[in-house]
Amino acid sequence: MTEETELNGTTVIEADQLEAAVDAIARGELVVYPTETVYGLGANALDGTAVERVFAAKKRDRNKPLSMAVESVSAVEEYVPVTGQEREFMQAFLPGPVTVVVSASEEIPSKLLGGRKRVGIRVPDNEIALKLLSRTPPLTATSANVSGTESARTVGELDDAIRETVAAVIDGGETPGGGSTVVDIENAEIHRRGPLVGEISSWLTAQKA
Repeated sequence: MTEETELNGTTVIEADQLEAAVDAIARGELVVYPTETVYGLGANALDGTAVERVFAAKKRDRNKPLSMAVESVSAVEEYVPVTGQEREFMQAFLPGPVTVVVSASEEIPSKLLGGRKRVGIRVPDNEIALKLLSRTPPLTATSANVSGTESARTVGELDDAIRETVAAVIDGGETPGGGSTVVDIENAEIHRRGPLVGEISSWLTAQKA
């Protein structure tokens, strides 16, 4: 088998998996997709019933909010209001392993927010994830694991309990691992330290100067 044939075969498999995921999201079901950190568990983030399925699959505390992924920085403002400073930050750091906490709009289901009035926004730096997001509503951006267990970096590491709850899995190979840095620009707070935290800290400091 030539390298080209292998590549084409992979492309066909990925396209089939992507199509299955798009269809599943439209039906309100759950999917697993790769990101630039770990595999994510996705559902229509604007559909409260689908969001509830994510909490149930992960056995996650309903008071802990879920983040929301969109396809681009320009798409963010289709769903939530952002300030000029938040827009500038997102243009500097997204796509990437960063979650930006902003004010939620009325369009965002309260179940996603865990009782809060703000929502975490992700634009994943992963080609497959962005292809999926270009064809779906915003998706939940949370790791594809039962809460308290290890996140999956490969499809093979997915817990059976998660596999049983999803309608489609997109295999993007091994992901880098880790988690995103969570930052609230309005309040100049880093809630979780991770990738790019040094650059983000410098950016926040420069804004105060």
